[in-house]
Amino acid sequence: MRLCHSLRPAAALLMVLLIPQTSHALLGFLKKKEPVAPETAERATMEREAQQILDQARAAQSAGNLSKAKSLYASLTRQYPFSRAAGEAAYTKALLLKESGASLQSSFDAFQEFIERHRSSPRFEDAIRQQFEIAEMAKGGRKERSLILIRFKLGGDTVAGMFEKIIQNAPYGKLAPLAQFNIGEVYQDSGDKEKSVAAYQLTVENYPNTKQADEAQFRIGSINSVAAKRSEDKSNLTAARDALTTYVEINPTGQRSAEAKRGLQQINAVEATQSLSVAKFYVRMGKPKAAAIYLNEALRYGDSAISQEARQLLSSLAADEPQAVAEVRKKQPDQDYTFEGDKNLKGRDDFVGPSLPELKELTRKPAMRAGNDKFLPLPGTDPLIPGSAKPANTAPGGLLPLPADGTKPPQAVPALPVPPKPKQD
Repeated sequence: MRLCHSLRPAAALLMVLLIPQTSHALLGFLKKKEPVAPETAERATMEREAQQILDQARAAQSAGNLSKAKSLYASLTRQYPFSRAAGEAAYTKALLLKESGASLQSSFDAFQEFIERHRSSPRFEDAIRQQFEIAEMAKGGRKERSLILIRFKLGGDTVAGMFEKIIQNAPYGKLAPLAQFNIGEVYQDSGDKEKSVAAYQLTVENYPNTKQADEAQFRIGSINSVAAKRSEDKSNLTAARDALTTYVEINPTGQRSAEAKRGLQQINAVEATQSLSVAKFYVRMGKPKAAAIYLNEALRYGDSAISQEARQLLSSLAADEPQAVAEVRKKQPDQDYTFEGDKNLKGRDDFVGPSLPELKELTRKPAMRAGNDKFLPLPGTDPLIPGSAKPANTAPGGLLPLPADGTKPPQAVPALPVPPKPKQD
């Protein structure tokens, strides 16, 4: 008994020393090994055995035994991942998972596993299309299962992540522009202005020659226009105007062209109203320069009523503070709309020609010359042409006659020396 008691501490110490080694060996045994591609000699056998399992799985699926079919498909992809039959099995397994009513995320991930492992499969494009359908169902918030509608809603970032994965899988595929545009719609529906505008902008930049790019350009202007109406941030107005103007220039006869033009008119009206309000504030604060700047902006973007009020205020301000208004006009000549005869008047839709004073000036006939003007009469004789006879009183070497008052004649320009001719041998 004493010997046993004395051996217990040693045995315990030995167990402590052996446990780490045993655990490491156990973990190494349980660790999943990466599949290795078979040699050329083994490939024919692998393909034959994989095809046999695939045929069994299809037979079970045709017989309605979906549980057995799923098990066989999973066994095939696990045992023969490098076979041609494995790609067909992985695609069919994902399709069965989708049709069985599994979660959208699980179905999407099943197709993603197939795409990552079997990119050379003829089912690749079909898998991308299946992923797109799943992402659209997640975006819409409902799924049709037989005749029953199951209500659900995934988060905006999760749905956007699905579309982003589709773009990564096939960035130049036909569904990539739709996926990028849908990302913008997802964030637009969730009220995230910054992310939606960024997604639409990527649609315009990455897929410029598509219908989605044109619609995205219009959406950028619409979102910024709505944001401008809700806040006092002028950058939203500028961004909305730029986006809608770009859309109209690119699509002058597009479906959204008329709507974009109405949007531009609304944006101008909003900015003119804001500018007029700010100008009145600066008038009350005694800051004429700032008031003149905003009054010019109100004239630039406002309708007839706002422009009339802004013009009256600017005229009154010019009478009270002429120096301040003059400085603003000098620094910002393109924004000065104090007078109707501005240089941009010809660009207005209601321009019908020059004003009445200008018209009178243009149509005025030239007046006859009076006798008391200071113009000298034209000479009665033609000027001397070189080579003709010289007058008698011409200075030597010159063409002009000598002055009548006896002064010295102008000096003739000396002739250049003629170089000697070269001697001939």
